Amino acid sequence: MTSTPTTPGGAAAAARGARRTERLLNLVIALSATRRWLTKEQIRTAVPQYADCATTVAFERMFERDKEDLRELGVPLETGGEDPLFEDEAGYRIDRDAYALPEIHFTPGELAVLSLASRVWQQASLAGPATRALVKLRSLGVEPDESSLIGVEPRVRTAEPAFDPLYAATRDRAPVSFTYRRAGGEPAVRHVEPWAIVSWHGRWYLVGHDRDRDASRVFRLSRVASAVRRIGRPGSYEVPEGIDARAVVARTVGTVQSRQARLQVRPGAGLALRRRARSVETAGEEDVVVVDVSDVEMTADELAGYGADVVVLEPEDLREAVLRRLRGAAGVHA
Repeated sequence: MTSTPTTPGGAAAAARGARRTERLLNLVIALSATRRWLTKEQIRTAVPQYADCATTVAFERMFERDKEDLRELGVPLETGGEDPLFEDEAGYRIDRDAYALPEIHFTPGELAVLSLASRVWQQASLAGPATRALVKLRSLGVEPDESSLIGVEPRVRTAEPAFDPLYAATRDRAPVSFTYRRAGGEPAVRHVEPWAIVSWHGRWYLVGHDRDRDASRVFRLSRVASAVRRIGRPGSYEVPEGIDARAVVARTVGTVQSRQARLQVRPGAGLALRRRARSVETAGEEDVVVVDVSDVEMTADELAGYGADVVVLEPEDLREAVLRRLRGAAGVHA
């Protein structure tokens, strides 16, 4: 496969677009974080990207464009002041009541999907630049209401240290190198152009172009035996169009051997488990849910998160793996 480098003009345009998106996001956060009206000067100080404006005129032009962009996106941006009887400097804020979603009701199946999605989101937290914007608001005497803000930095929860750097390299299209330990083989350094990261039967895999072998390859993240190092600039290669990374992993890895686990689950709990269960039976005040298990340790991570709502009846090694995690958590808490 030959790589097509990104043109300088294309890379510059992409960088400008990313800066604009981050600036608009921080502007929304600043205007949503308080019910007070914010003046232009307060906004200029709170949003880090406005510091790039060399003059007040340049800031005014950028801010006017940003206001129009937000309104076109449907963000309810208001203009006003603290006291309508006086012609004070105009202030700005976002009408949080108009911006909030109405009450939403979900079916049990939809709740199960949301439960699965929540496992992918390690936490809903503000990204670094947005956090700095809130700090600047406080320094201006504006106390933000962080409860009104939603998280904007998704993080995937995995046990593999290689996940974060490989995910970032996949996103940036940046080639990397790492030491890889093959099953039954000696570790070797690989030079890879990452295409995608997928989960298959409870394990994470990287699909990409192996430069040493000049062919596409699949790498299991748990076998990456070193730190991941970037060996090229972002955007230095293209991902093949129409690549189905999940299908590539399925063909390469094949079907992972699994076995059944019997779980005692409280009524109303474990929606994600019920969704993929082989069977669910009522036994007294509890339910017995039977699920397939292909990776004991990863399944134990999931089940331990349910706490007392889920008890492993069998197999014994899965039960012990869950108990080991719960005891460790209790020890740390103590």
